[in-house]
Amino acid sequence: MNRAVSPSYWLMKTEPDVFSIDDLKNAPNQSTCWDGVRNYQARNFMRDGMRLGDKVLVYHSNAEPSCVVGIATISREAYPDHTAWDPNDTHFDPKTDPSNPRWLMVDIRFESKFQVPQSLAMLREIPELASMELLRKGSRLSVQPVRKKEFDLIVKRGKPQ
Repeated sequence: MNRAVSPSYWLMKTEPDVFSIDDLKNAPNQSTCWDGVRNYQARNFMRDGMRLGDKVLVYHSNAEPSCVVGIATISREAYPDHTAWDPNDTHFDPKTDPSNPRWLMVDIRFESKFQVPQSLAMLREIPELASMELLRKGSRLSVQPVRKKEFDLIVKRGKPQ
């Protein structure tokens, strides 16, 4: 597969009271670093899989209702997450060393917000999404891959602005 013409697709979870799709839209250059990921599998997806131009479904978790709210694009590939070294940051990890970073982050850029947010309940009703990682029982990954057909279906239903 030629990555130059075939992006990968992802879903990234955020709590809207911490950082929402509107916060991303209103950020300088409509871009931000995606810091604070402290799960090795999610980190590995960012490190090994995410490339410039990949598409991201932005998912509001711990919301009423939890839902996919829009689209972003990977605008910078994985690099060390500086919050791991800041003792005043909630994502501080005293076991990580700046000379051998344990935690990474990527940058994302706002692309569009959905007119019709796609709630978890709505997604569960779509047979074509039955095998989607987000819908697997017990799946809690904050960063996860999405198949192109899943991405396209959710985007179509969300009606990006």
